[in-house]
Amino acid sequence: MTGDRWTFLVVRGEDVRQFSLSKRALRASAGFGILGAILFVGFGISAAFDTVAHIQARNLEARNQALVQELADFRARVGRLGTTLDVLSTQDAQYRTLAGLDAIDAEVMEVGVGGPGLGTPESYPLWSIDSVATQTAFALSYDLNTLERRARLLSASLEEATDSLEAHRDLLESTPSILPTSGWLSSSFSKSRMHPVHNRPLPHEGVDISAPNGTPIFAAAKGRVIRAGWAVGYGLTVEIDHGFGYTTLYGHASKLLVKQGQTIERGEVIAQVGSTGIATSTHVHYEVSVNGKPVNPSNFILPNVVP
Repeated sequence: MTGDRWTFLVVRGEDVRQFSLSKRALRASAGFGILGAILFVGFGISAAFDTVAHIQARNLEARNQALVQELADFRARVGRLGTTLDVLSTQDAQYRTLAGLDAIDAEVMEVGVGGPGLGTPESYPLWSIDSVATQTAFALSYDLNTLERRARLLSASLEEATDSLEAHRDLLESTPSILPTSGWLSSSFSKSRMHPVHNRPLPHEGVDISAPNGTPIFAAAKGRVIRAGWAVGYGLTVEIDHGFGYTTLYGHASKLLVKQGQTIERGEVIAQVGSTGIATSTHVHYEVSVNGKPVNPSNFILPNVVP
């Protein structure tokens, strides 16, 4: 260094070069070097942040796609759950009918949800980020609230029907409800029917079911046999007391398979179809009485079982 100047020697083999810089120039060079270093580091940091941002953006996009797929899956599951509840609603109506209860009103079964408690899509925190996803989530929340309320309603209804069925099971088991034989309804209940043998109008206090000779005759409900023998006009006859004021009669049998005083169950074979007594063909004459009064047996046969 001489005076206010700095001298630098650059040696390369035998080649020697000399540079002289004033203190002011040296300070300026040092400042530019530091500035360049800072800029280099700054660009490096910016590039690093940019790379991280791109990675985060890709991750967020992948996460959004996954959330969209999850929402679609949940929507499909909610749809299937709704279909299942529709089936349960139909079954519930059938059970309530069997239990002697009125079916739930259709408007009550809809149990729609709404009002201020549910809010609006705009009130969701996600709205400002993704309005489409927010609307989907809101719709799913609405549907789930509806399905949850329907499920609770059906659960309570089925429990009520079950309790009623349990309480009335003995009555149901004692109520005539099946066709006593496999055949064709050839003559209906009537207060005045032209008698095929006497050829004059007479009450027909039962129904005639035509079937081949020997076809099994079944008890229409559980009960106790109070008659098993010959009855005038009816031929070989079985009469059963089911309790609760119900009695049934099965006439014109070819063979009896039960005895007076015997306890039987619904569907048990009690006789065989024949044409004994006053009859023009093989059939079973079937009567139902409530508190001693004949009633139409068709009212005590489940639908779609009488050909």
